Amino acid sequence: MSAKKTVGILGASGYTGAELVRLLLRHPRVELALLTADRRAGQAMGDVFPQFAPYDLPKLVSIDSVDWAKASLDLVFCALPHATTQKVLKDLLAKSPTTKVVDLSADFRLDDPAAYAKWYGHEHHALELQKEAVYGLVEVYRREIKKARLVANPGCYTTCAQLPLVPLLKAKAIEPDEIVIDAKSGMTGAGRSAKEEMLFSEVSEGFHAYGVGHHRHMAELDQEFSKAAGKEVLVSFTPHLLPMNRGIFSTIYVRGRRGKTAQDLHDILVKQYEKEPFVYVLPFGKTPQSRHVRGSNMTFIGVANDRIPGRAIIVSTLDNLTKGASGQAVQNMNLVLGFPETTGIDQPALFP
Repeated sequence: MSAKKTVGILGASGYTGAELVRLLLRHPRVELALLTADRRAGQAMGDVFPQFAPYDLPKLVSIDSVDWAKASLDLVFCALPHATTQKVLKDLLAKSPTTKVVDLSADFRLDDPAAYAKWYGHEHHALELQKEAVYGLVEVYRREIKKARLVANPGCYTTCAQLPLVPLLKAKAIEPDEIVIDAKSGMTGAGRSAKEEMLFSEVSEGFHAYGVGHHRHMAELDQEFSKAAGKEVLVSFTPHLLPMNRGIFSTIYVRGRRGKTAQDLHDILVKQYEKEPFVYVLPFGKTPQSRHVRGSNMTFIGVANDRIPGRAIIVSTLDNLTKGASGQAVQNMNLVLGFPETTGIDQPALFP
């Protein structure tokens, strides 16, 4: 086996950073050479996440202390807040242009700078990098990802909705103007920083909608669905917060086009994903549960008849920290660095 590739994680003290460490510790082809966390600089990873205490990991350092020209990293995962990422990656890639990047923030997902400014409230400050970024939904952009220097890892909600809907839109099998996505997320989707509204007593024993009518992931959904359909698509999407740690669970309502039935839609998805390692389409009429994918890089998809003629109900679920973030990021890394795509992320779900 050839020498291991050196990898860094920027923002290792967050949930997605910790999930990356969990996955990469057992990856046979990479070595974790850099972990950053500004507020935790100087601490051991095991002090921040005790599950990592037995492992020999680099100490956490601040991003400002890293000399990118001397770091000699083959690839960097960027798990930093939106907007912060742009400044950091401009500096990193200017000083180390051969380093590959998989960015887990939303900073490079949108093709249109005007759309970014509209949805994120400020101008994009790394437009040259934006032009070269490749959207990292592997099942759609695998060929482009293999040649990319900068991969924009998709959002968790958007991955869960795109995997079942993009093939159906490309096949012109559903009405693009009648898509309704009712989505739910576990608590880790909100990040690890302390927020009053995320206290246990504020969220337990109930669930609620948020970002109603204006969630930022709408821009990402519109962009990718419009590409798939070959026309402008605006979807109805409402996210909800569930009192569980992990998971995205989307119930999607669609109408078949030109007489297409729910069974027809199911057949299209089965054919599309029969050889994909991380997407599983259940038998027709069966629907998945979020616990069936917990801790794995899998997406489970079910299709069932609606009682309204011509309509179908699609249920899609994934782990927001794995296939919705860090697992998909490792999948992208594997492609960029030329490894077999499933390396290090082919473990089954945790159950119960």
